Amino acid sequence: MPIFDNSSKKNVPLGVYLIRKNLITERDIDTALAYQKEHPEKRIGEIFHTLNLCSDEELLKALGEKFGYKHYILPKNTFEKFPCGDYIPYDTMRQHKVVPFGFADKNRTTIMVAFADPENENVKRRIELILMNKNLKMDIYVTFASYVDAMFVELDKQLGRSTEYVVAGQDTTQLVDNVIRSAMNKRASDIHFEPMENRMRIRFRIDGDLIEVTTIEKSKIDYVVGRLKAISGMHQEKRGNQDGEINAYPDFNIRVSSQENIYGEKFVLRLLRKNSNIKGLFELGFPNDDEIIRRSFDRRNCIAMVAAPTGEGKTTTLYSVMKFLQKPSINITTIEDPVEIRVPGLNQVQVSANVSFADHLRTILRQDPDIILVGEIRDKETAEIAIQAGQTGHFVLSTIHTVDAIEAITRLKKLGVSSYDIGSVLATVIAQRLVRRLCSECKEERDFTDEERHEFEVIGNRYDVKFNLEGKKTYKAVGCEHCNNTGFYERIAAVEILNVDDHLQDLIVAEVPSTEIRKAAYKAGYRPLVCDAFQKVLDGITTIDEVKKKLAY
Repeated sequence: MPIFDNSSKKNVPLGVYLIRKNLITERDIDTALAYQKEHPEKRIGEIFHTLNLCSDEELLKALGEKFGYKHYILPKNTFEKFPCGDYIPYDTMRQHKVVPFGFADKNRTTIMVAFADPENENVKRRIELILMNKNLKMDIYVTFASYVDAMFVELDKQLGRSTEYVVAGQDTTQLVDNVIRSAMNKRASDIHFEPMENRMRIRFRIDGDLIEVTTIEKSKIDYVVGRLKAISGMHQEKRGNQDGEINAYPDFNIRVSSQENIYGEKFVLRLLRKNSNIKGLFELGFPNDDEIIRRSFDRRNCIAMVAAPTGEGKTTTLYSVMKFLQKPSINITTIEDPVEIRVPGLNQVQVSANVSFADHLRTILRQDPDIILVGEIRDKETAEIAIQAGQTGHFVLSTIHTVDAIEAITRLKKLGVSSYDIGSVLATVIAQRLVRRLCSECKEERDFTDEERHEFEVIGNRYDVKFNLEGKKTYKAVGCEHCNNTGFYERIAAVEILNVDDHLQDLIVAEVPSTEIRKAAYKAGYRPLVCDAFQKVLDGITTIDEVKKKLAY
């Protein structure tokens, strides 16, 4: 029977573990600790190796057993025997003391990588990210840092000089490309390159949440900044706010924004997929009822608006409405900043620096449009011309930044639009929030808690909605490879629909307070976002915790 089981190995100090394996003595530990006081940067296992307190083979084997990995003695000529730099950048290998040295399978899908510190989760995550972009899995081995250093000494001798600067420049190109391609593969909408005091943090926004994926050491930040500026068309010498665009990836448009903070220049890359499939309104989360959709959008002589804060899918909804309305007999023209998805059959106009939304809209009115999409109503001039278009026989679609549908009326008033014009032309306002969908691959069924049942009861009573929980189950987010271990995959819209009937028009024109308009809307069947969100919990699409995170109720 073993002295201790495998589950406890990691918690046992290395010295104690090696004594139990009869590889060293207590005196050896005292010698190693004394050496570590003079060399605090060295790990204790490396010190046992440096002081030759036991054989390398036995020591590495024991380290591998302790941490749950295999072991490998790296020969100095590994770079000659295997094209390591084709898989991991040389400066990354040098800094983190990791080296790929072969394939674990005949199909060459799993690469063997030797780590001097296999317990460093950040390093493992970074290497995994680099290999993932090459469609490779990783098999981890334990080695000594001195073996890795010796390999680079040999490489430097062969080149006859230090390779740090040249290789760093080359590898920065590969690193930036790896990060961008990984973000694409993981469905990220944005990439954040964030300088901090001693490092640069890289985060992906996936399904609305920011996730840290790796960090870059301080000495390489200038290389990364230079590379990002070069590929996005920014001025290298200028520090501070700039905008650029990356067109090097055939399936994506990438908008780039830089801003200087106290530690350097931060970059945010917005990934926009070209010619992506436009989802139908029902897929986005709208009621699966053709009549509701037609009453909201199949209109003339009016304006329909999608209301939500930034990043809540307003533009995606507009494209889905276009898909619903598009026919060969209808002339649809859009004004966008920028054009995010190119749609065959639409006349899409991109706003330029010299021509505003309002200027484009004036011209479009002379182009015989049936339906006009205005990317955003952001000022009085655009709002008034859009209303004029709606009053003269066109159907106008646009977005506005408000917290709910009824507040869109207040927002238009604050922009300077008269109550009469709002009441005469506003037909529909859709408000929405994006909540994460539970991953279908790993979600686990469970019973509703008493607290959750009470929340359904409170919302149902407050808004006169009947939620039938009888015999229903809910689900918890678990996490798997399919969903990046988040428990969620993609997002769905919780929506509220305000259709402005004759009575609401009269109230708007009469300039009654928004509270009175809200009361009248409830009587006419309007229900707030939270009702649809709770129904999606009941349907097993999302969770109450996710709803709480996005909605105040």
